[in-house]
Amino acid sequence: MRTLPLVPAALVAVLALSATATACGDDGAAPGTPPARGFSGSWSVESLTVDGKTLRAPAAARLSVERGKGYEAEATGNYGCNGFTAAVIFDSAAVMTVSPGAHTDMACPDLPFETAFARLFRGPLTVEQGQEKITLKTSDGNTIALSSKPPAPSAPLVATQWTVDSLIKGETASSVPAGAEGRARFTVAADGNVSGNLGCNRFNASAAVEGNRLTVGPLTTTRMACEGGPGEVERTLTELFGGGPLDWKIQGDALTLTAPGSGTGITAKAASAVE
Repeated sequence: MRTLPLVPAALVAVLALSATATACGDDGAAPGTPPARGFSGSWSVESLTVDGKTLRAPAAARLSVERGKGYEAEATGNYGCNGFTAAVIFDSAAVMTVSPGAHTDMACPDLPFETAFARLFRGPLTVEQGQEKITLKTSDGNTIALSSKPPAPSAPLVATQWTVDSLIKGETASSVPAGAEGRARFTVAADGNVSGNLGCNRFNASAAVEGNRLTVGPLTTTRMACEGGPGEVERTLTELFGGGPLDWKIQGDALTLTAPGSGTGITAKAASAVE
């Protein structure tokens, strides 16, 4: 991994300190200084919305804002893997202007999220504050969702019941067809088997997990005729499971399974833990 020469040595220490900060409200202003505007403290990044698509944040993604003089502040944080700094001016309680500063430049597994976060966190942003949440909105309607609560731990791949909620084709993810909602679900068991429902028929098969690869063996299924939305989801899952090793990734309660060659896949939600 490499870092850009422009990153000051002090950045590592600053980022380490920001990770230990706790969320807080505005500090009272000292006599003779302008009243505080905007927000401060350390916040977890929950998600981004980019052109109507939601990107879930890696657990390490966060943003800290520390007050400076007047309405000026310094932001430090993590895009999910790479650290960054930025200068912040609160134009009002509801508007902030961000000028990006230094950042690290490491090879990271979730580059699309990091790229989107860096693109959104700059320039004028509208600030919408709640009790434990903040939403930063760009002029074109894209958003950064922040929370004062630490991110929830990701669900485990094994011993979790996963319910399929969308189908992936290349760069596009679409909800499961009407009539198929909540029907396709599966569990990867600790004994090396996977079983569940393809959307219409029940199935079971052997399964092997090696790193971020899941390989499913030949499927044994019931043989009901499947039409409409459930049939479409069943055909997608059958082809996906039978097409060779799959890449898997979990963020929070969301699982993504994709075929490395074609880019087709699914997303699924953790429904419940299985004893």
